[in-house]
Amino acid sequence: MPKKTVADIDVQGKKVLMRCDFNVPLDENCNITSDDRIVKALPTINRILKGGGALILMSHLGRPKGQRNEKLSLTPVAKRLSELLGRAVAFADDCIGDETKARADALKAGDVMLLENLRFHKEETIKDRAAKEDAQLRQAKDDFARQLADLADIYVDDAFGTAHRDNASMYTVPTIMKGKPRVIGFLIEKELKFLGRTLSNPEKPFVAILGGAKVSDKIGVIENLLDKVDCILIGGAMAYTFFKAQGRAIGESLCEDDFLDKADGLLKQAKDLGCEIVLPADTVIAAEFKAGAEKRVVTGDIEAGWQGMDIGPETRKLFADKLAGARTIVWNGPMGVFELPPFDEGTEAVALAVAEATDKGARSIIGGGDSASAIGKLGLEDKVSHISTGGGASLEFLEGKKFKCLEILDEK
Repeated sequence: MPKKTVADIDVQGKKVLMRCDFNVPLDENCNITSDDRIVKALPTINRILKGGGALILMSHLGRPKGQRNEKLSLTPVAKRLSELLGRAVAFADDCIGDETKARADALKAGDVMLLENLRFHKEETIKDRAAKEDAQLRQAKDDFARQLADLADIYVDDAFGTAHRDNASMYTVPTIMKGKPRVIGFLIEKELKFLGRTLSNPEKPFVAILGGAKVSDKIGVIENLLDKVDCILIGGAMAYTFFKAQGRAIGESLCEDDFLDKADGLLKQAKDLGCEIVLPADTVIAAEFKAGAEKRVVTGDIEAGWQGMDIGPETRKLFADKLAGARTIVWNGPMGVFELPPFDEGTEAVALAVAEATDKGARSIIGGGDSASAIGKLGLEDKVSHISTGGGASLEFLEGKKFKCLEILDEK
């Protein structure tokens, strides 16, 4: 069942606790280098403020491991959000405690307050399974979550980037707030719309592009997509595990030897289901991973002392041809070590091919992380259908996993 959104509830005169994903990148001076995650939260924020709600925002930033770390403070986020909203955003020095509660109680309609980094408290990231097995941990997590829950009348989740986590702010808080409105924001609504419709009713041909370093990270995705897609294009270091499983020499290329049998099994399973798995036809190799390293293109085996760095020009054309006729495209993971030119050429070629297919009518979903970075680097954000805000979350969604923090929220 579809979930209720902020558009389905009355926030007039209410305190609204909203979980955001303000895990923005910072430079060494704690300046925000991209405000994209803040900007994408604005539609939900503005809807609540225009509806007469008083808004309490909460988020994590980085991995402070349960300790206060001023370099991971959300202070820069409060400043940038104030600029974007054109109004003052109050900043609470902590996310719980008597002072925070008093400041929340004092908020009036149209006021906004951002709480300090949730992960300054170790209780935020206590695993739910661990809490069930340890009464002390469970009590600590519940006490922390209850203090957050007591701040507001309504709970809104708009943090898709952490939707696959059982963090206190994502799961325990809305559990405690049962009986009060618990809804999703517009950002999560959009994610569920694109990802959900793509998997449940894709227009064919449906092509998936999977890259990155590890087959182990993508096994669940491949297994879930085999009976849904027409074709899976595989690049990145994970391709070398498939090559070795086929008996090919891969030189010094990255490989997960523990997953050779699984890779071979996936190839056979795909054949049985009529799903075409396309591996690179040629590879850009280098003797070492560094700028200016000697490189060349090979087909077939990779000799000792060399390692695969990117898909080659023949593969780029092959993948582009496969994408040209697609009506639905999902892409997750780079085609090579794209952070180091010239080994970014394969990933860029795929990004351009996805954009071109989208221009011809395909629905394209970019699964966050490195794939999204490649799209952004080329200025193609407006040339694809949807860029997911959650790399890990979108990957787990493609695996077919359920997000219990979303399942407990109110249904329409």
